[in-house]
Amino acid sequence: MINAKLLQMVVNASNDGIVVAEQEGDDNILIYVNEAFERLTGFKAEDILYQDCRFLQKDDRDQPGLRNIREAIRAGRPCREVIRNYHKDGSLFWNELSITPVFNEADQLTYFIGIQKDVTVQVEAQQRLQELEAQVAQLKQQLAALNGDQG
Repeated sequence: MINAKLLQMVVNASNDGIVVAEQEGDDNILIYVNEAFERLTGFKAEDILYQDCRFLQKDDRDQPGLRNIREAIRAGRPCREVIRNYHKDGSLFWNELSITPVFNEADQLTYFIGIQKDVTVQVEAQQRLQELEAQVAQLKQQLAALNGDQG
């Protein structure tokens, strides 16, 4: 069995943000964040502990991924979604959020573990690819129209 000190070292060595949240009513209150979470978001642990995680979305709460996350939390099942989050300075980043419920020995839901990964580069590259594909399709239509006019 791994001891608590070693576990703390391992979690703090992670490149991805790791949080532990405790469910209180409709809120999921952060009770732990690792150093990578602080680096990723710009928020210090002492400023955000014992708050609900929703502060990362600011007013950007109408996202399909958030609805899926809420449903998974209500059902006590794991989920993974890419959502828009915001750094402390207000700048946007795309967060691949993985949430896993933790059950105690009596099979009661006690905590959620959240792992955050900044996937902004990948999401922006995918968006750019889609834009380029749309432009190519439009150019093909224009070329076909020009070739049709010449026939």
